[in-house]
Amino acid sequence: MPLLTRIRGPRDLDRLSLEQLDQLAEEIRTFLVDAVSKTGGHLGPNLGVVELTIALHRVFESPKDRVLWDTGHQSYVHKLLTGRQDFSKLKMKGGLSGYPSQAESEHDVIENSHASTVLGWADGLAKANQVLKRGDHVVAVIGDGALTGGMAWEALNNIADAKDRPLVIVVNDNERSYAPTIGGLANHLATLRTTDGYERFLARTREVLERTPVVGRPLYETLHGAKKGLKDFIAPQGMFEDLGLKYVGPIDGHDIEAMESALARAKRFGGPVIVHCLTEKGRGYQPALQDEADRFHAVGKIHPDTGLPIASSGADWTSVFGEEMVKLGKEREDVVAITAAMLQPVGLDKFARAFPERVYDVGIAEQHGAVSAAGLATGGLHPVFAVYATFLNRAFDQVLMDVALHKCGVTFVLDRAGITGTDGASHNGMWDMSILQVVPGLRLAAPRDADQVRAQLREAVDVTDAPTVVRFSKGAVGPAVPAVGRVGGMDVLREPGTDTPDVLLVSVGALAPMCLEIASLLDKQGISTTVVDPRWVKPVDEAMAPLAERHRVVVTVEDNSRVGGVGSTVAQALRDAGVDVPLRDFGIPPRFLDHASRAEVLAEIGLTAPDIARQVTGLVSRLDGRFDRTAAEVDSVEPARD
Repeated sequence: MPLLTRIRGPRDLDRLSLEQLDQLAEEIRTFLVDAVSKTGGHLGPNLGVVELTIALHRVFESPKDRVLWDTGHQSYVHKLLTGRQDFSKLKMKGGLSGYPSQAESEHDVIENSHASTVLGWADGLAKANQVLKRGDHVVAVIGDGALTGGMAWEALNNIADAKDRPLVIVVNDNERSYAPTIGGLANHLATLRTTDGYERFLARTREVLERTPVVGRPLYETLHGAKKGLKDFIAPQGMFEDLGLKYVGPIDGHDIEAMESALARAKRFGGPVIVHCLTEKGRGYQPALQDEADRFHAVGKIHPDTGLPIASSGADWTSVFGEEMVKLGKEREDVVAITAAMLQPVGLDKFARAFPERVYDVGIAEQHGAVSAAGLATGGLHPVFAVYATFLNRAFDQVLMDVALHKCGVTFVLDRAGITGTDGASHNGMWDMSILQVVPGLRLAAPRDADQVRAQLREAVDVTDAPTVVRFSKGAVGPAVPAVGRVGGMDVLREPGTDTPDVLLVSVGALAPMCLEIASLLDKQGISTTVVDPRWVKPVDEAMAPLAERHRVVVTVEDNSRVGGVGSTVAQALRDAGVDVPLRDFGIPPRFLDHASRAEVLAEIGLTAPDIARQVTGLVSRLDGRFDRTAAEVDSVEPARD
């Protein structure tokens, strides 16, 4: 009987011998490769933390002791050891989340899955334990990549302030976040990985000096008294100890016995302790180890034996952007690129190969990236900062007060905008068009297809006196959606076929095919519809108000929160222009959405062509005086409006 099937909770680990624990580790790796190859998910990070997770749950008593995971994409092993072994629907509707989830288990605490936050959580929980006089322990696991985030160091500064507050910080050092970790901190950790350690140096020195007549012993005592200086020279863990944090390590993160010993010592210490462990991302799976880009950080469905993808979905939005960036780089020497530790995921890897001296990886530090971009622009360059839409939230103040206030020509390219689905609440890019509406001077583009990504990226980098934003979806880009005309700066995607049209349908970004389907459904009900793509949704095009005035109803459809989104902005623009027509805005309700496929999430919130067409039909029927019971029932159910 496999050992893994006998693990129903962390305390089941206590009965296993060291040999059995090693066997369990191998079983877990086999399970992960088999399961994740069927569903997709974060494979490489979890293969690297198997022994570390086993040791954590042997030494600490979760959930009484709080075990916290920074980012959380390396929590699959934790799930397995806490009774969750059905991975058949991982990241799917009704299945396990790809991150820790409070709804799944009492063993899960943090589920926001944004990096560099865990130490702040740990600081607060440790303070709560102290105030409430609880003897519980707090353990925070943070990757070396997440330590490039400024929030982590803000937290460390506070953690170190209380020498008697128990808190164990496990630095999971695999030299990577997505790609290899960069920056001064990474170099510091690399030094720790490659030195023997000052204690062994001192031991060898003592042997030599004690055999030296007269001066030997006094010189050794002098050196030992200067131990701090030697420590910084031989193994500079002094950086942590200068903060007042006890340091243990580096430890082989794949040696369960060594990890248990180190964690047990840290647990007994009674104050903040750093346990520095060295792990190998993708360990035990050769295809992952051979993937130099990101060690299979995240994979789709793959062949478990080869690691090759089972199917290709064709060109995606990210690759279209990446290829156009290379073309821009060849044409303009002033165009440079910025990434926050996600060179390949945001499509800048090709640009980096073509122009390595013009790419800046700032680490997991979106705030710094935005301010640095302002400096680059002020210095005469045009930076393109490519980042997931959900992560730009972290740099809002810098976009507002550093880039926009100073009228800097910086282009932010937001990948994974709108509903992303399977990664859950924290990864849906559903707030950017609301948040950015308040930034004076900022211009925001929402391309509907690959051609528009290329065109609007070029339009964005031509702006030198204000921030620009280009946002696009996750996944396959789909066929081109041609324009049949132009009104002002807006593309007309469908003409109404009459001089007195009923509905002006404002289509935002990737939802253009859905909006054309809505128009077709309305046409079957005898409702004439004009479909326009504003292209640039901020500012609202001056032609919008006079165009809206020629219609009976205005409808906006966007994959962004309805609160403060494009619909709200269009409504305000119409009010300001004195255009008094009914407006109905469809978008994402203001709530956190569970993980599921993009299509399933859209259906759940009512953001589909049939749902929207029914509601618009009901609205037009009321205007016509044809409001009947059926229309009332349809119009009263508004899932997209929350």
